[in-house]
Amino acid sequence: MNQKKITANSELHDSGEDYLEAILILEKRKGEVRSIDLAQHMGYSKPSISHAVAMLESGGFLIKDVCHSLKLTQVGREAAERIYERHRFFSEQLIAAGVDPQTAESEACRMEHAISHTSFEKIKGTSNRLFNSPKL
Repeated sequence: MNQKKITANSELHDSGEDYLEAILILEKRKGEVRSIDLAQHMGYSKPSISHAVAMLESGGFLIKDVCHSLKLTQVGREAAERIYERHRFFSEQLIAAGVDPQTAESEACRMEHAISHTSFEKIKGTSNRLFNSPKL
């Protein structure tokens, strides 16, 4: 039996990343995440959430436990942490540049999906060097 190895980048689209990020955020806030919590947080209908959860579950990114709570798998958690890190980074950078917080959040959400891992790491490294360099 030849099983396809699922990685944090396989068959995961922007919307899937958004769902995983939202589950991670809710998990940090509440500890336990149910589909209804996700629907309320994202502003989507329960059927839309159910469809997305089923797709993420079949892709190996999350599981539902016996109480129907949503639990990220290791692969799902890695993807969620990666996208959440990008979101926080871009949001913070935009706010520091003077962009209003609501616009910064919205634009960070788009930026987090558009940039490659390599480019993000380079930007993050440059930013860290600038903020940590001695002031003249």
